[in-house]
Amino acid sequence: MNRYHFHKNFKLNGISFSSNAELLIYAQELSFEIHLFLQSWFSNDDFIIVETSGSTGVPKEIKLLKKHMVNSACATGDYFDLKENTSALLCLSVNYIAGKMMFIRALSLGWHLDVVHPDIHPLKDLKKKYDFSAMVPLQVEHSINSLNLIKTLIVGGGVVSPNLQQKIQHSCCVVFATYGMTETITHIAVKKLNNFKKINSSHVENSYYKILPNIEIYKDIRDCLVINAPKVSNKIIFTNDIVSLISETQFQWMGRFDTVINSGGVKLHPEKIEEKLAKIIASRFFVAGISDSKLGKKLILVIEGNPQEINTMNVSLSKFEIPKEIYFVDKFVETKTRKIQRTKTLNLIRF
Repeated sequence: MNRYHFHKNFKLNGISFSSNAELLIYAQELSFEIHLFLQSWFSNDDFIIVETSGSTGVPKEIKLLKKHMVNSACATGDYFDLKENTSALLCLSVNYIAGKMMFIRALSLGWHLDVVHPDIHPLKDLKKKYDFSAMVPLQVEHSINSLNLIKTLIVGGGVVSPNLQQKIQHSCCVVFATYGMTETITHIAVKKLNNFKKINSSHVENSYYKILPNIEIYKDIRDCLVINAPKVSNKIIFTNDIVSLISETQFQWMGRFDTVINSGGVKLHPEKIEEKLAKIIASRFFVAGISDSKLGKKLILVIEGNPQEINTMNVSLSKFEIPKEIYFVDKFVETKTRKIQRTKTLNLIRF
């Protein structure tokens, strides 16, 4: 008998099912991708094959144990107190780990899952309210006026810009950024993004990433995060993410070790510079370091779209953080999940 059946309370688009076979028949009519995923999930294999996003390197296929995926689903359910009969919306593609995990949470925990097409307007024609959903930042950007339909929302697959965070600040939907990767079976930590309490007239509560149950974190000699999560991975995971440990269960993400720019002996974190520049640049952009005879690496700013005036004096950049050059690219190179491929985009520019 196959171990990977579903919770008795699970519903898909309002429909209950009596067996795996019955669910597979319905899924075949619903979506080729969902049917293919469920076939893999209900197979006798103890793993499924998934592909990494490729945002920080070449995409690769890896095996994830099904028992680890169920453990990850349970950890999310425990952290957010999402019990059986939770209403959830799937608006991500099940071709990728985030979409797969939304489905597995519903199957394992007995949620009532509705599926909509995974485009940039996931809430466009909806009126029903949901307890939980997951989106990428671009979907959130196009759903601002309808977020009241979601009680709790997790956001992954990219950085939530300060501009977007400001737009969601007073939404009744409680929004969390997620930290994780395919190897950790989506998120192992979440960070609250909105509805902050004021501590006094000039300060609001700090928000850091908080780890989910059964996870241990520490730093290596590079100040990069190390994750020991035996419930979701048989290996200790050494990341390239520089962090500041706030406590045994909280951390602040500083940037990527492999993107640090050494410019004239000063170490610059692109992610922190981009966070500041996001206040004055509406288009997609990123900063990078290119070879320079004097500085070793020279900081540049790359913006998608037509040339525009950028006044860096309007943001609190140090003199080292001010880009030495600004370049404009018609269209950024992207991964399949719409993450920017920085190196390939830089190759489009003639320096």
